[in-house]
Amino acid sequence: MNPRVTVVGSVNMDLVATAPTLPRPGETVLGDGFATVPGGKGANQAVAAARAGAACRFVGAVGTDTFADDLRANLAAAGVDTEQLRSAPGPSGVALIAVDAAAENLIVVAPGANATLTALTGGDRAAITAADVLLCQLEIPLETVVQAATAAHDAGVSVVLNAAPARALPAQLLQAVDLLVVNEGEAAAIAGTGRQDPSGLLDALLAHVPRVVMTLGAAGAAYADRDGQRLDVPAPRITAVDTTAAGDAFTGALAVAWAQRRPIAEALRWACAAGAVCAQRHGAATALPTQAEIDQMYAQTYGGAR
Repeated sequence: MNPRVTVVGSVNMDLVATAPTLPRPGETVLGDGFATVPGGKGANQAVAAARAGAACRFVGAVGTDTFADDLRANLAAAGVDTEQLRSAPGPSGVALIAVDAAAENLIVVAPGANATLTALTGGDRAAITAADVLLCQLEIPLETVVQAATAAHDAGVSVVLNAAPARALPAQLLQAVDLLVVNEGEAAAIAGTGRQDPSGLLDALLAHVPRVVMTLGAAGAAYADRDGQRLDVPAPRITAVDTTAAGDAFTGALAVAWAQRRPIAEALRWACAAGAVCAQRHGAATALPTQAEIDQMYAQTYGGAR
């Protein structure tokens, strides 16, 4: 039986321009490519989880514009259950993304329909409480994330929160989280301590949640929990061409491995493998790897089958 992952989150159309360098404030640079690609952290992580082997449901909202049908079709094509994907009058969410020759990016998100996801329906709650893992991010109204996490926690469903974009979080949400996934900037925003070394940030976050995964880009990931376990997992050595959805690939795969109750070290290596495969391709949802592709990168990097 496939692990059951329900994602409550955003869905956007990504408008992606590539250029030799990223523009500074007030500067215009000449690009060399453009593509329209389905994205949004919620939708990307739902697609990532489905391709990694989960039976995945998505709770979210699209608009009534020309992007809506493509966004819905993208989720369905990946095998994501879209019964709880609602339509709201107005535009869908849009992300404006610029990518430079070194695969670094700048992103501006206009929430559109995502901002209308302010309350959960009975069907949404049923999808959450029937899951093995609830996976959330912070690109929808925070009160909805709190509702979803609380519903899952009360039903005994494990809650994985990718706390992006960075912001301070209420205690009610953090108390419902089983596994927090953050980068260094997000960790500092939640801990309220300013920038520190990763070890110091992990210590600070364990005062709020029982387990923390910190993504470190090309350096891999670090993990800490309240039982005293600490892990540093190196990432596969690759040539990255676009890191836009690499974090979403990592988080989606980690949610699947967490739902399968794999040992945390194996789960982190598998998630790092997923992020590495994704970073070797251009795009967001279109770059997310399949279970077989993750397994292959895992075997090449860490040795043997998982």
